[in-house]
Amino acid sequence: MPVGSARRTALITGASAGIGAAFARVFAAHDFNLVLTARREDRLRALAKELTGEYGITAHVIAADLADPSAPGRIQQETDAQGIAVDALVNNAGYGVTGKFLASPWQVHARFIQVMMTAVCELSYRYLPAMVDRRSGWIINVASLAGLVPSTAGHTLYGPSKTFVIRFSQALALENRKYGVNVTALCPGFTLTEFHDVNQMRERVSRLPRVLWMDADPVAREGYEAVMRGRMVYVPGRVNRALAAGARLLPEWLTLRIVGTQRRRFRKD
Repeated sequence: MPVGSARRTALITGASAGIGAAFARVFAAHDFNLVLTARREDRLRALAKELTGEYGITAHVIAADLADPSAPGRIQQETDAQGIAVDALVNNAGYGVTGKFLASPWQVHARFIQVMMTAVCELSYRYLPAMVDRRSGWIINVASLAGLVPSTAGHTLYGPSKTFVIRFSQALALENRKYGVNVTALCPGFTLTEFHDVNQMRERVSRLPRVLWMDADPVAREGYEAVMRGRMVYVPGRVNRALAAGARLLPEWLTLRIVGTQRRRFRKD
């Protein structure tokens, strides 16, 4: 984006598919330029071409793997070199590690923590100061309904990592709303994306009722609207909001028992 352009810019991680690609379409439709980052450069370039043609915006592509601790710094170096001021940050990149905690080598868990927690914090830390200086900015941290209910066996770190993202987002929102910066933890439930193909759980989760599923597009639209309204934590979809409310109202021991009895439908021990 040329320096001095009036059009705002959104940086979206995990933008090559699913909720990330849906966020790219939502921000482009609202006249944001884009910085798209993920591992799969070919998909990013295809999406950038599609959105620049449809909306007349500018889309920059940065291929990066957030499991690499140097990736957040390299992303910022690239945006700085291009003279891009990031007005909105969407920390969306994520995945799941199936099975029990001890079933995977520690390095697998370390990479997971780097992507799901450390990179979220570091990218926020790197791009927040300029938002504060401008007295304007938006950060969406894609968490999960799993962060609002008790965790059970299988995908051991997933729920706890999302709980961390929710609490981090709340604290960041409270610290920075006086500077005109809105921070939202978006907590979707089951969403029709490649997520469950990557972690080889597609067959298992496909047994769940269709009413529990949302498409990525409405998740992204509701997430965009939530951060623009200054919502600190937002659960998209009526069914998901009902589940979240139930988890708050029921005793934790009962919620844990219910989630535990259902886990084999969507988790691998």
